[in-house]
This record gives sequence, structure tokens and C-alpha cells, in this order.
Amino acid sequence: MSQPLFRSVLIANRGEISCRILRTLRRMGIQGVAVFHREDRPSPHVAAADVALEIDGSTPTAAYLDSEQIVATAKAAGVEAIHPGYGFLAENADFAERVVAAGLSFIGPRPEVIRLMGDKVHARDFVVKHGFPVLPSVVQTGNLESFCTEASRLRFPLLIKAAAGGGGKGMIIVRTREELLEKAPLAAGEAKRYFADGRIYTERYIERPRHIEVQVLGDGEGGAIHLFERECSIQRRFQKIIEEAPSPTLSPALRDTICHTAVGITRAARYTNAGTIEFILAPDDTFYFLEMNTRLQVEHPVTELTTGLDLVAEQLFIAAGQGLRLRQDDVSARGHAIECRISAEDPDHDFIPATGRVALLRAPEGEGVRFDSGIREGQDITPSFDPMLAKLIVWGDNRETAITRMTRALEELVLLGVQTNVDYLARIMRDEAFHAGALHTGFVVERATALCPADVDDETQAAALVAAALGIEDFRRLVSEVPEPYASINRWRN
Repeated sequence: MSQPLFRSVLIANRGEISCRILRTLRRMGIQGVAVFHREDRPSPHVAAADVALEIDGSTPTAAYLDSEQIVATAKAAGVEAIHPGYGFLAENADFAERVVAAGLSFIGPRPEVIRLMGDKVHARDFVVKHGFPVLPSVVQTGNLESFCTEASRLRFPLLIKAAAGGGGKGMIIVRTREELLEKAPLAAGEAKRYFADGRIYTERYIERPRHIEVQVLGDGEGGAIHLFERECSIQRRFQKIIEEAPSPTLSPALRDTICHTAVGITRAARYTNAGTIEFILAPDDTFYFLEMNTRLQVEHPVTELTTGLDLVAEQLFIAAGQGLRLRQDDVSARGHAIECRISAEDPDHDFIPATGRVALLRAPEGEGVRFDSGIREGQDITPSFDPMLAKLIVWGDNRETAITRMTRALEELVLLGVQTNVDYLARIMRDEAFHAGALHTGFVVERATALCPADVDDETQAAALVAAALGIEDFRRLVSEVPEPYASINRWRN
């Protein structure tokens, strides 16, 4: 791999994605600079960086959202570029603009493209203008009453969304006019709270839809390629929990059409760097543009494992002005990859977020297994950040092999001290409907009964915990070792 033009890059993020970017920087001989709030001082991304600089804020989140402070820190550190990761400031056009104005390279799209494609309403208008398929919709332009009147002319059910939203926040399904009148103000309030922008819109809701997204790379001059699709239909509350590549049920013809549509949108936007075009796929195989994510996606590893590419490296080359190093014919996909998001939450109690301290962490290993983590033993898991702790990704020659490997890897993963969704993810892997590829965005609700844990009596549970503990080498050593002063007394016993 030839050397990019950057000597030093600051990562305006934390946790798992910061660690992930640092790995590529280290491999490419680029100095990696991390930032951290004092609460994150013991975090792995701080230890992994070549340089780690503290940033201040009234809360940890406020620190990572302080674009002025982050850019000033980057300038003081002498870096040449900033990588935003995902979340926080990753899709903030003002931040990208501030980075460029400071004379630094922003590893992502140009600010004006973030504004165009990051705003759902503007993006939809742009896509319609260029002749790509979009669901019938109504945008709030006046008061909520007139919005509801106009939206009622669409066929129910409808899905209300935040214009500046993402991550499933502020999305509500309504099935009647009465529900629309009741829920629209709630959706607008959520949009204002989450995104400081109360604009909403509604579109026709497709029952049992599939969520298909396409990874794209653009050079900013109208050149673009796709790196194939990902299936992201296993969600809860519109947030993805399992992703895989390729989609298990797309025909070759439909795959080709969806991927080339994504490339067309990317070229029309003169998009720069890595991005993702998301589509809703109806049961009759008609598909519609949903949104564009103008950043690296959480689920990018499944694309990396099937294509053999390092997407962060490709981002660096494009941001350094070297354009697209690949042509479409250079990209091929092999095998099947699945990613599970490991989160601090309780699936058996409505997925409420969990807190605690990581008492023990043992990552699974083996052929085709990758564990992207931003946590360590002894780390406090607080409500300050998103509950996602790590990502478990596997690759296999085919989907069944990948499912088998993921099931085993989830069973081998040891993460004690905080409640997680690991067992729940393993139940999905064993589910017959999942094996059959009967996927849609309502899967976890429809299969709720089948995904419930089996009842286990206290004695069996205790025996299982003891067996699991005895399988851990450190635990066995602690049990067998005799502490001082008793070890010196030799055979003496109380």
C-alpha cells in the first residue's frame, strides 16, 4: 500500500470506532491522535493512540460535540486531517466547514454535500429531481395541523420521521388520521430534542419491508463505485442490531439494479469519500430511496470481510486527494459476513439500557472471527453514551457457515459485570425464520415469543455459572492459589 499524504490524523470520536480507525492509521504508518473527556481517560482508545489529548465539557457528550474545541485541539497538535468516525459530529456540515476553514482535511464529504444529503427532506427532493424512486410523502412546511391534513391524503399506514434525524430517533408509525393528529406533535418534539430541528415529514409505510443499503465510494467529481449491498433488516425500534453481506434473498438482477441506482445517486451528488445509500425494499421487490448516510457506517466491517478492502484506508486515500484507487470491475465479493452489535441493554425487559462495570472480558477467537471493541476490564459503563459496547463480526464461505460461526462466537464471548444482549443475539442466530432468510424490519416483534429465553431453574443457572467460571483460566488460577501468609505455612489448614 502506498503512503497517503497525511502524517498525522486526529479522530474526533471515542470508543470502538476510534480504536478501529487507529488500527488502520498504525498499519499505514500515520500518527493517530485521540481526544478524550476525563471520564474516558481509562478507555482503550486513549491507550491505543500515539497521542491522546483531553477535551473538556459540562458532560462527556458535550465535550465530543464541541467542534470549536476539537478543531483548536487538532491545530495545536499539528495534525493534517480529522476523521469524524460515526455519531457525534460525523454528519455535521458546520463541523466539516470549520475543519476545512482551519486548513485541515476533513475525512468525509464536502460540507455542502453533507447539507444536501444529510438532511432527509433535501435529499429526497434531490433524488426525485434526478429520477430515482422515492415513496409518496408530505413534508411539514407550515403548522402541524395543515401538515396532518395534507398527510391524511396519503394512504395509511404512514411513517413520521425527523427531517434532520437518524438512528431511528423520532420515527413513529401511524395507522389512522386520529393517530397522526396525536403523534405528529410528539414526533416534532422528539426531533427538536434529539436534533435541535423540529421539522418532520411523513411517507407511506410499507408493511414487512426489508432494509437494504449499498456501500459507495465517490471522488467528488462524479466518479463513484459501489462495494455491494448489506442486509440490515433485523432491527428494534428502527435501530439495526444485526447486519449481513450479501443480502440472503436478492436475485442477481435486483442486486445489480439496486447497486447501480446507489451509484447513480452518488454520482449525481458529486459525493466525496465513503457513504451509504439506504433503500426500503417492498415484498414485491420494488425499492425506494430512504436516505444517505454521509459517513462511515457502524456495519462497514461486513463489507470489509466480503470484499477484502479496508474502508478507512480508502477514506484516507480519497481525502488525501488521490481519488478512487479502484474501478468497479476491480471490486468483487466473496463468502458471507454477519455483524452483531453488542450492547449494554436488557432485551428481556424492553431493551432498557444497562450500566455497570466490566468485570471480565474474553473475546472469541478462531477462523473468520473479528471483535471490534472499545471497552476493557474494569471500565465503567455509564449512561453517558450510546449503549453499543462492541461489534462481533464473522465470515464464512456461505451464510450457513457464517451463522454457525456467529452462534459459536456469541457462546464463547464472556462479558461479565453488565447486562448485555449477547444471549438474545444468539437466540436470533438459532431461529428458524432467520435461517430461512425470512427477514423484515418487524422481525424481532413478529418473532418475540420464539426469541424469549427458555425458563431455567436456579440450580441449573448456578451450575452453568460455575461451569462457565471454571472454563476461565484466570478464575481457575485464583481458586487454586493460596494467598499469603497461608502459602508460607505450607500444609497448615484452619
